[in-house]
Amino acid sequence: MSTRTPLMAGNWKMNLDWKQGLALVEELGDQLKGVSTDTVEVAVLPPFVDLRTVQMVVEADKLPITYGSQDVSAHESGAYTGEVSGSMLKALGATYTTVGHSERRQHHAETEEVTNAKVKASFAAGLVPILCVGEPLEERQAGKHVEYTLAQLTGGIEGLDAEQAKQIVIAYEPVWAIGTGEVATPDDAQEVCSAIRDALRGLYGNEVADAARVLYGGSVKSSNVVELMGKEDVDGALVGGASLKAEEFAKIAGFQG
Repeated sequence: MSTRTPLMAGNWKMNLDWKQGLALVEELGDQLKGVSTDTVEVAVLPPFVDLRTVQMVVEADKLPITYGSQDVSAHESGAYTGEVSGSMLKALGATYTTVGHSERRQHHAETEEVTNAKVKASFAAGLVPILCVGEPLEERQAGKHVEYTLAQLTGGIEGLDAEQAKQIVIAYEPVWAIGTGEVATPDDAQEVCSAIRDALRGLYGNEVADAARVLYGGSVKSSNVVELMGKEDVDGALVGGASLKAEEFAKIAGFQG
């Protein structure tokens, strides 16, 4: 039986100003009173401008919520207008940072080299990267979805030592299922999540592979989370739109259909 603590992470994307974020986190804290948060980790990933507000309410109310950012700079400091460094995020109490999300790859042309640099920058700042990998529809239709996803994985984790590989969170998000209402079947999710774990096993050995958490993301809702979480290699979810509704996200966090 797995000893990995499930992680339910809500990616707010470019939604909610600081006042709206404050209201959502407070309501989520209330909703989570019915969830056994000692056996599941609940995290929110708000826009940068909301992070200080989230920090204040989580700390003041001692909410069972961790938090992080949706991106991080590959650079430590300097003349990089518009970027936010890992040390700045760490100073706000962040635990996680999302790296390599398909929307960053698509809209900002982020390569495997950039993603890998951001993974390393996250660790250097004491943050845990959530590395996003996953195939577009044409790769799925061609039957190359596992090959495509594992290439993103190996590119993203290149140069990591075993301790870092054990800590990193891998989020499998098939691009065709993000925000579309389409969702990979539990068997689809298990196939790729299992392949990711096997790849980690081949690179780092059993201890790392058995410890690393692999999430599924892509139109996760309370109506499908129970089946997804029933799969051996699915250790949680990276949740998009459903994380903007406190009651729905709390149901997902508690694996309640």
